Amino acid sequence: MRTNRHYYLESYDEISLAPYRISRSPFAHRYTTDQTIHAVYCNRLYAVKSSPDESPIEGYWKLRRGVMLYDVPEKPLEIVGPDAARLLERVLTCRIADLGIGRCRYGLACNDDGTILMDGVVMRLGPDRFWYVIANGEFLSWLRAHAIGLDVGINDPHSRVLQIQGPMSLDVLDAAIGGGLPADFKYFRAGFFEVCGQTLWVSRTGWTGEVGIEIYCNSGPVPTDHDALWDGLFACGEPFGMEFSTASSMGIRRIESGILDNGTDIEPGLTPYGAGLGQFVRLDKDDFIGKAALSDADRIQLLFGLICSTAMPEPQMGVSYADQHVGHVTIGTWSPTLDVGIGYVRFDEPLTGDDWLGKTVALHDYEGTQHAATVDSLPFVDKEKQLPRVAWRGSGTGAGRC
Repeated sequence: MRTNRHYYLESYDEISLAPYRISRSPFAHRYTTDQTIHAVYCNRLYAVKSSPDESPIEGYWKLRRGVMLYDVPEKPLEIVGPDAARLLERVLTCRIADLGIGRCRYGLACNDDGTILMDGVVMRLGPDRFWYVIANGEFLSWLRAHAIGLDVGINDPHSRVLQIQGPMSLDVLDAAIGGGLPADFKYFRAGFFEVCGQTLWVSRTGWTGEVGIEIYCNSGPVPTDHDALWDGLFACGEPFGMEFSTASSMGIRRIESGILDNGTDIEPGLTPYGAGLGQFVRLDKDDFIGKAALSDADRIQLLFGLICSTAMPEPQMGVSYADQHVGHVTIGTWSPTLDVGIGYVRFDEPLTGDDWLGKTVALHDYEGTQHAATVDSLPFVDKEKQLPRVAWRGSGTGAGRC
């Protein structure tokens, strides 16, 4: 029998917070009320709940079946100049030189010891112009320190990002650009579009595991008119039922999709191999920070998925095996699609003589009760990761312009 079925990721203690040194979204006044609960990410406020009583389930199903808009706090950094690619080759584990204009690539940055410092998506906007969209944490000073002696500029373009996610997200984009969204606008492609009359960079990426796009403000030739963009997008999204959502519904979906959060799921001290991200390390490219350590590192994975039918995994819950403590949960939720508790488990050590995948372990809830749980591969839903790759074939609605 289930003993814990709370869909929201975690509870929040409410505190008053002065906005000193914290950036507020230029869109915040369009949805914030005195009931909105915020968190801080990349020194940016973002809405995690519209009110203390908000249930994310309605938004979750609208995301999965239709389309939702999110005002997210991820932070793009601009790297521009003749040595821009050279700098990124130096600090990232992926290849950069062969990244085409209008293409995106997941990129990890490591410390000298091979542990993960930052993760994000790198995009090539022009021959010598890149944006690296970072997760939570300081990275601007790291880039600048490693750019000494190079002909490159590094800056914060103060771009706020809107994610439009869900099966109808491309229909909304097609309407917002006046129709004619090209068929080759595939997953992890990007380009400049006239979005509601403003030239903006748009990528086919997101944090939900569904079809989705991200629209980057202040990416075009002139500063973004944020209010005009907001109104225009909702006018275009209205025929498709697009609504705004806080991060609550996105949070459930990102766990189902196996998307990791740097600094929480990707804990300090994890290498890409330990985090299950070894496929994003290119040891065959020229030297990069952490390459020597990663060349000698073991390839043993320590971060996995966890499924429990009787309880919801929550942060810092203990995990045991053969009556021995072996790890802890980093994040968890109840999956509405699978109707089970899911989360990520970080093991302390490899399993001697075997692999953790598929093993039955004990999840210890906050009251000390043990629940049988199974170690699973990621993602939990859409194992082959085909949902975000769905090809665009036109809306078929005749809506092409808003």
